[in-house]
Amino acid sequence: MKHLLLLMFLVQFTNIKASEDWGQNGHRVIGEVAEQNLSKKAKRKINRLLKGDGLAMISTYADEIKSDLKYDEFKAWHYANVDFDKTYNESEKNEQGDIVIGINKCVSILKDKSASEKDKIFHLKMLVHLIGDMHQPLHFGLKEDRGGNDFKVKWFYKESNIHRVWDTQMIESYKMSYTELTDNLPVLSKAQTKFVKSGEVVDWVESTRGLTKKIYGETEENTNLSYRYMYDWFDVVRMQLKKGGLRLATILNDIYG
Repeated sequence: MKHLLLLMFLVQFTNIKASEDWGQNGHRVIGEVAEQNLSKKAKRKINRLLKGDGLAMISTYADEIKSDLKYDEFKAWHYANVDFDKTYNESEKNEQGDIVIGINKCVSILKDKSASEKDKIFHLKMLVHLIGDMHQPLHFGLKEDRGGNDFKVKWFYKESNIHRVWDTQMIESYKMSYTELTDNLPVLSKAQTKFVKSGEVVDWVESTRGLTKKIYGETEENTNLSYRYMYDWFDVVRMQLKKGGLRLATILNDIYG
Protein backbone atom coordinates (compact mmCIF):
# COMPACT_ATOMS: atom_id res chain seq x y z
CA MET A 1 0.00 0.00 0.00
CA LYS A 2 2.82 2.39 0.88
CA HIS A 3 4.50 1.67 -2.45
CA LEU A 4 1.23 2.35 -4.29
CA LEU A 5 0.75 5.69 -2.50
CA LEU A 6 4.35 6.66 -3.27
CA LEU A 7 3.88 5.80 -6.95
CA MET A 8 0.66 7.85 -7.08
CA PHE A 9 2.46 10.83 -5.51
CA LEU A 10 5.35 10.60 -7.94
CA VAL A 11 3.02 10.47 -10.93
CA GLN A 12 1.07 13.46 -9.62
CA PHE A 13 4.27 15.40 -8.86
CA THR A 14 5.66 14.68 -12.33
CA ASN A 15 2.45 15.94 -13.95
CA ILE A 16 2.54 19.13 -11.88
CA LYS A 17 6.12 19.83 -12.84
CA ALA A 18 5.39 19.19 -16.51
CA SER A 19 2.40 21.52 -16.50
CA GLU A 20 4.41 24.28 -14.81
CA ASP A 21 7.20 23.98 -17.20
CA TRP A 22 7.25 28.74 -23.45
CA GLY A 23 6.72 25.42 -21.46
CA GLN A 24 8.89 22.53 -22.44
CA ASN A 25 7.45 22.05 -25.92
CA GLY A 26 7.86 25.70 -26.82
CA HIS A 27 11.54 25.66 -25.93
CA ARG A 28 12.04 22.41 -27.81
CA VAL A 29 10.43 23.88 -30.92
CA ILE A 30 12.85 26.81 -30.83
CA GLY A 31 15.78 24.44 -30.36
CA GLU A 32 14.62 22.27 -33.26
CA VAL A 33 14.12 25.24 -35.61
CA ALA A 34 17.60 26.48 -34.72
CA GLU A 35 19.12 23.04 -35.32
CA GLN A 36 17.57 22.96 -38.79
CA ASN A 37 19.13 26.33 -39.62
CA LEU A 38 22.68 25.78 -38.37
CA SER A 39 25.58 25.87 -40.78
CA LYS A 40 27.36 22.54 -41.23
CA LYS A 41 30.39 23.89 -39.37
CA ALA A 42 28.33 25.16 -36.43
CA LYS A 43 26.35 21.93 -36.24
CA ARG A 44 29.54 19.87 -36.16
CA LYS A 45 31.12 21.96 -33.40
CA ILE A 46 27.97 22.02 -31.27
CA ASN A 47 27.45 18.29 -31.69
CA ARG A 48 31.01 17.69 -30.49
CA LEU A 49 30.56 19.98 -27.48
CA LEU A 50 27.20 18.50 -26.44
CA LYS A 51 28.29 14.90 -27.03
CA GLY A 52 25.44 14.34 -29.48
CA ASP A 53 22.60 16.00 -27.57
CA GLY A 54 20.43 18.15 -29.82
CA LEU A 55 19.36 21.73 -29.15
CA ALA A 56 15.79 20.61 -28.47
CA MET A 57 17.12 18.23 -25.82
CA ILE A 58 19.08 20.88 -23.92
CA SER A 59 16.54 23.68 -24.37
CA THR A 60 14.81 23.10 -21.02
CA TYR A 61 18.00 22.79 -18.94
CA ALA A 62 17.82 26.35 -17.55
CA ASP A 63 14.37 25.63 -16.09
CA GLU A 64 15.39 22.24 -14.74
CA ILE A 65 18.22 23.70 -12.63
CA LYS A 66 15.90 26.20 -10.88
CA SER A 67 15.25 23.64 -8.15
CA ASP A 68 18.98 23.53 -7.31
CA LEU A 69 19.93 26.34 -4.92
CA LYS A 70 23.46 26.58 -6.27
CA TYR A 71 22.03 28.02 -9.50
CA ASP A 72 19.91 30.72 -7.83
CA GLU A 73 22.16 33.47 -9.21
CA PHE A 74 20.87 32.69 -12.72
CA LYS A 75 17.12 33.01 -11.99
CA ALA A 76 17.05 36.70 -12.90
CA TRP A 77 18.44 35.87 -16.34
CA HIS A 78 15.05 34.57 -17.51
CA TYR A 79 13.30 37.94 -17.75
CA ALA A 80 13.52 41.73 -17.68
CA ASN A 81 10.91 44.01 -16.12
CA VAL A 82 10.84 47.29 -18.06
CA ASP A 83 8.33 50.12 -17.66
CA PHE A 84 6.19 50.40 -20.77
CA ASP A 85 7.14 54.04 -21.34
CA LYS A 86 10.85 53.17 -21.56
CA THR A 87 13.04 51.06 -23.81
CA TYR A 88 15.25 48.35 -22.36
CA ASN A 89 18.33 50.56 -22.83
CA GLU A 90 16.62 53.42 -20.96
CA SER A 91 15.49 51.27 -18.06
CA GLU A 92 17.07 50.83 -14.65
CA LYS A 93 18.82 47.48 -14.66
CA ASN A 94 18.33 44.68 -12.13
CA GLU A 95 21.46 44.34 -9.98
CA GLN A 96 21.04 40.56 -10.15
CA GLY A 97 21.09 40.64 -13.96
CA ASP A 98 18.40 40.10 -16.56
CA ILE A 99 17.76 38.25 -19.81
CA VAL A 100 19.84 40.58 -22.01
CA ILE A 101 22.76 40.53 -19.58
CA GLY A 102 22.47 36.74 -19.42
CA ILE A 103 22.45 36.31 -23.20
CA ASN A 104 25.45 38.60 -23.64
CA LYS A 105 27.34 36.74 -20.92
CA CYS A 106 26.64 33.39 -22.59
CA VAL A 107 27.82 34.65 -25.98
CA SER A 108 30.96 36.09 -24.39
CA ILE A 109 31.85 32.76 -22.73
CA LEU A 110 31.17 30.78 -25.90
CA LYS A 111 33.45 33.08 -27.90
CA ASP A 112 36.21 32.98 -25.27
CA LYS A 113 38.89 30.55 -26.43
CA SER A 114 40.26 30.29 -22.89
CA ALA A 115 36.91 29.22 -21.33
CA SER A 116 36.71 25.62 -20.15
CA GLU A 117 34.62 23.02 -21.92
CA LYS A 118 32.44 22.75 -18.81
CA ASP A 119 31.71 26.49 -18.87
CA LYS A 120 31.00 26.42 -22.59
CA ILE A 121 28.52 23.55 -22.24
CA PHE A 122 26.72 25.28 -19.37
CA HIS A 123 26.47 28.63 -21.12
CA LEU A 124 25.39 27.05 -24.42
CA LYS A 125 22.53 25.32 -22.62
CA MET A 126 21.61 28.59 -20.95
CA LEU A 127 21.78 30.54 -24.22
CA VAL A 128 19.44 28.16 -26.04
CA HIS A 129 16.88 28.58 -23.29
CA LEU A 130 17.25 32.33 -22.84
CA ILE A 131 16.73 33.07 -26.53
CA GLY A 132 13.49 31.13 -26.16
CA ASP A 133 12.45 33.12 -23.10
CA MET A 134 13.26 36.36 -24.93
CA HIS A 135 10.48 35.58 -27.43
CA GLN A 136 7.81 34.87 -24.78
CA PRO A 137 6.20 38.30 -24.29
CA LEU A 138 5.37 37.87 -20.61
CA HIS A 139 9.07 37.54 -19.79
CA PHE A 140 8.99 41.31 -20.24
CA GLY A 141 5.90 41.78 -18.10
CA LEU A 142 5.47 44.35 -15.36
CA LYS A 143 7.43 44.14 -12.12
CA GLU A 144 4.35 44.87 -10.01
CA ASP A 145 2.53 41.73 -11.18
CA ARG A 146 5.68 39.60 -11.44
CA GLY A 147 5.64 39.38 -15.22
CA GLY A 148 1.95 38.52 -15.38
CA ASN A 149 2.09 35.80 -12.71
CA ASP A 150 -0.24 37.90 -10.53
CA PHE A 151 -2.39 38.92 -13.53
CA LYS A 152 -5.20 36.49 -12.78
CA VAL A 153 -7.37 34.98 -15.52
CA LYS A 154 -9.18 31.72 -16.12
CA TRP A 155 -8.12 29.35 -18.86
CA PHE A 156 -11.11 27.32 -20.02
CA TYR A 157 -12.78 28.14 -16.67
CA LYS A 158 -9.84 27.00 -14.52
CA GLU A 159 -7.79 29.40 -12.38
CA SER A 160 -4.66 30.62 -14.12
CA ASN A 161 -2.63 33.75 -14.91
CA ILE A 162 -1.62 35.46 -18.13
CA HIS A 163 2.02 34.38 -17.82
CA ARG A 164 1.08 30.72 -17.55
CA VAL A 165 -1.36 31.00 -20.46
CA TRP A 166 1.45 32.26 -22.69
CA ASP A 167 4.22 30.12 -21.22
CA THR A 168 2.43 26.81 -21.42
CA GLN A 169 -1.32 26.55 -21.71
CA MET A 170 -1.91 27.78 -25.26
CA ILE A 171 0.72 25.38 -26.60
CA GLU A 172 -0.58 22.50 -24.47
CA SER A 173 -4.14 23.17 -25.65
CA TYR A 174 -3.03 22.87 -29.27
CA LYS A 175 -2.07 19.26 -28.51
CA MET A 176 0.86 18.87 -30.89
CA SER A 177 4.23 17.37 -30.09
CA TYR A 178 7.17 19.71 -30.45
CA THR A 179 8.17 18.07 -33.74
CA GLU A 180 4.62 18.41 -35.13
CA LEU A 181 4.49 22.03 -34.08
CA THR A 182 7.92 22.68 -35.61
CA ASP A 183 6.69 21.25 -38.90
CA ASN A 184 3.64 23.53 -38.80
CA LEU A 185 5.22 26.89 -38.08
CA PRO A 186 4.75 29.79 -40.54
CA VAL A 187 6.62 29.47 -43.83
CA LEU A 188 8.62 32.64 -44.47
CA SER A 189 10.01 34.01 -47.72
CA LYS A 190 13.73 34.69 -48.04
CA ALA A 191 13.09 38.39 -47.53
CA GLN A 192 10.99 37.74 -44.42
CA THR A 193 13.61 35.39 -43.00
CA LYS A 194 16.36 37.93 -43.62
CA PHE A 195 14.32 40.59 -41.83
CA VAL A 196 13.65 38.34 -38.80
CA LYS A 197 17.36 37.53 -38.48
CA SER A 198 18.49 41.15 -38.85
CA GLY A 199 19.28 43.41 -35.91
CA GLU A 200 20.78 42.71 -32.52
CA VAL A 201 19.52 41.28 -29.23
CA VAL A 202 18.15 44.61 -27.96
CA ASP A 203 16.21 45.06 -31.23
CA TRP A 204 14.62 41.64 -30.78
CA VAL A 205 13.80 42.51 -27.18
CA GLU A 206 11.94 45.65 -28.23
CA SER A 207 10.06 43.70 -30.88
CA THR A 208 8.86 41.21 -28.25
CA ARG A 209 8.04 44.04 -25.83
CA GLY A 210 5.73 45.50 -28.45
CA LEU A 211 3.68 42.30 -28.10
CA THR A 212 3.91 42.48 -24.30
CA LYS A 213 2.25 45.89 -24.26
CA LYS A 214 -0.42 44.73 -26.73
CA ILE A 215 -1.25 41.66 -24.60
CA TYR A 216 -1.63 43.75 -21.45
CA GLY A 217 -3.76 46.28 -23.33
CA GLU A 218 -6.10 43.71 -24.85
CA THR A 219 -6.53 41.26 -21.96
CA GLU A 220 -8.77 41.94 -18.97
CA GLU A 221 -7.98 40.50 -15.56
CA ASN A 222 -10.32 37.91 -14.03
CA THR A 223 -11.85 36.99 -17.38
CA ASN A 224 -12.20 33.55 -18.90
CA LEU A 225 -9.92 32.92 -21.86
CA SER A 226 -10.60 30.02 -24.20
CA TYR A 227 -11.19 29.34 -27.91
CA ARG A 228 -11.47 32.98 -28.96
CA TYR A 229 -8.17 33.82 -27.26
CA MET A 230 -6.49 30.92 -29.06
CA TYR A 231 -7.98 32.17 -32.35
CA ASP A 232 -6.70 35.69 -31.74
CA TRP A 233 -3.23 34.86 -30.46
CA PHE A 234 -1.97 31.39 -31.39
CA ASP A 235 -0.59 32.51 -34.76
CA VAL A 236 1.45 35.05 -32.79
CA VAL A 237 2.77 32.22 -30.61
CA ARG A 238 3.75 30.24 -33.70
CA MET A 239 5.53 33.24 -35.21
CA GLN A 240 7.42 33.93 -31.98
CA LEU A 241 8.63 30.33 -31.89
CA LYS A 242 9.79 30.63 -35.50
CA LYS A 243 11.59 33.91 -34.81
CA GLY A 244 13.23 32.46 -31.72
CA GLY A 245 14.61 29.48 -33.62
CA LEU A 246 15.90 31.54 -36.54
CA ARG A 247 17.56 34.09 -34.28
CA LEU A 248 19.11 31.41 -32.08
CA ALA A 249 20.60 29.83 -35.21
CA THR A 250 21.90 33.25 -36.29
CA ILE A 251 23.74 33.71 -33.00
CA LEU A 252 25.14 30.18 -32.99
CA ASN A 253 26.29 30.41 -36.61
CA ASP A 254 28.10 33.63 -35.73
CA ILE A 255 29.80 31.96 -32.76
CA TYR A 256 30.71 28.69 -34.43
CA GLY A 257 31.10 29.74 -38.05
